Amino acid sequence: MAGAAAAVEAGAYEEMLRVVEACAARIRWRLRPGSKRRLLNDILFLCTGLRSVVLMDYGGTMPQLQENLCSLLFHARQESSILKPLKVMVIKDMLYLIHVKGLAEHVSPNARSQHQLAFVDLEKSCCKVFTFSDPPFYISVCCMVNVFCFILLKVVLVQLLSNMEENENVLELVSIQDLFSTKFPVDAAVNLPVVQPVITNQKSDFPGRTTDVECIDIHVADRTLLVDLSAYLETTQIALPTLNGWLLGYPVTYLFSNGSAEAATQNLSKHSLHIYRVFVCRSCQSGAKQSEEELMSFSVPCEMSMKCGEEPWARLFIARMNEKLKQCNQVWASMRLEIEIFQSQSQVIVL
Repeated sequence: MAGAAAAVEAGAYEEMLRVVEACAARIRWRLRPGSKRRLLNDILFLCTGLRSVVLMDYGGTMPQLQENLCSLLFHARQESSILKPLKVMVIKDMLYLIHVKGLAEHVSPNARSQHQLAFVDLEKSCCKVFTFSDPPFYISVCCMVNVFCFILLKVVLVQLLSNMEENENVLELVSIQDLFSTKFPVDAAVNLPVVQPVITNQKSDFPGRTTDVECIDIHVADRTLLVDLSAYLETTQIALPTLNGWLLGYPVTYLFSNGSAEAATQNLSKHSLHIYRVFVCRSCQSGAKQSEEELMSFSVPCEMSMKCGEEPWARLFIARMNEKLKQCNQVWASMRLEIEIFQSQSQVIVL
């Protein structure tokens, strides 16, 4: 009986993907094959709980990308309830697809106090030891031109720095995390009603249809589909790559401010990196061939990842991802970590 129930649930996710693909054709979103596959995978990652936020750095450029994504969600959420928790988030010129409940859990103070996060501080030319109290701990790595100083720090982000050696970037990240936890409370409802958009009739080129279809024009004011945090973060100095590292669920994030972007790029470009790629394998259904998809990738300076997958932060990250995998084992069968070395040269890394 359990196997039959799992097959039914897995079938629901497959049907959801067919709905998304059909709706993309219906709104005439002409995606390249690689971009379409990535979009379908990202939506499946979000809906099965493997990720809570994905960065839409493919599928077109703003503002058309935002319009297409909102229009796609408007159509698809009406046909598949699995998609109800998905929304579009905008931060400045960056576009994200989010799972509201998953993001709320990710940004909650409880999750932040439990999950280990490693920082690579790209602004410091020397190591400064900060004193914190109470586990869990965070790792800060100060990046120099020729050396990385490894410092193990005990910290709880909800506790602000108490001595004179305060790291302003960490403090600002804490305030941004508090903002997100306010905007996405854990107990908030995710199945909000969808407002009626402006509808115009255009001829469809969707295969098998001979009648007109409704093409949706989604406005920025449609808050049930779009969450724009640009105004809230307009005056922040912390760099978007730092914010993205935390939002996208990477176990290691580069810490620097907007004013230090050039220096941060130069510092990081002096060092070789380990590129971590996480792959997940789909469960076989009805004799179908198992497929492996890339879940995420991130880089870590080799100096702080000498043991690769055996680093403390890496082991905790892998354990956490495996727990997520088990919670949706009707869709995902296994996970694999692949690590390669990127021999960087000056000025080739863009943050």
